[in-house]
Amino acid sequence: MSQIAFDHVSHRFDAETVVDDVSLVLREHRIGIVGANGSGKSTLARMVNGLVLPTAGRVTVDGLDLARHAREVRRRVGFVFTNADNQIVMPTVREDVAFTLRRHKLPATDAAARVDAVLDRFGLTELADRPAHRLSGGQKQLLAIASVLVAEPDIVVADEPTTLLDARNARRIAEHFASLEQQLIVVSHHLELLEGFDRVIVMEAGRVVADDAPRPALDAYRALIA
Repeated sequence: MSQIAFDHVSHRFDAETVVDDVSLVLREHRIGIVGANGSGKSTLARMVNGLVLPTAGRVTVDGLDLARHAREVRRRVGFVFTNADNQIVMPTVREDVAFTLRRHKLPATDAAARVDAVLDRFGLTELADRPAHRLSGGQKQLLAIASVLVAEPDIVVADEPTTLLDARNARRIAEHFASLEQQLIVVSHHLELLEGFDRVIVMEAGRVVADDAPRPALDAYRALIA
């Protein structure tokens, strides 16, 4: 697995401190991050690939400092947003997955093979020529994940990927996450999604207040919000 390090990291939006002096080293395969709205969990996750940069401290991915090597880190880290509509940029399903590979400059046959493989993996082959924005919510989220994984990143970060989905589609996403070889970081309010993970981090008021195996960490979070 990769190593992601937060070294006394803080982030401020105007006068508000959203992440407050966090130090962590993330090496586990599957890591969950939980916390109430405004706890700083999504901001912390977005720092992993430079969507947000710290205002103090340092974030590194496999030794690469985000502040100096953001482009290289983004090639290693794929990000899945809460709302898949924010990621879908091309007219059809196939075009949207293929769009991710444009910057990789692969031979056309290799790129097409990768696209076909990831469409098949996520059950999207029959939808390949459908308008992407006309898919169901669950299908859109699968497309968003497929469009990230076609680039074969080392790390996948997902920010509340099941929040807008019904129970059946949330379960489908969870099953796909369970099969990923990549290091996976998931921010979620759906605590059952994280029960089989290796580690869960609990955020409150910008700080880490619990960091443990899923059961004790989630119990600490439930106690916090009770």
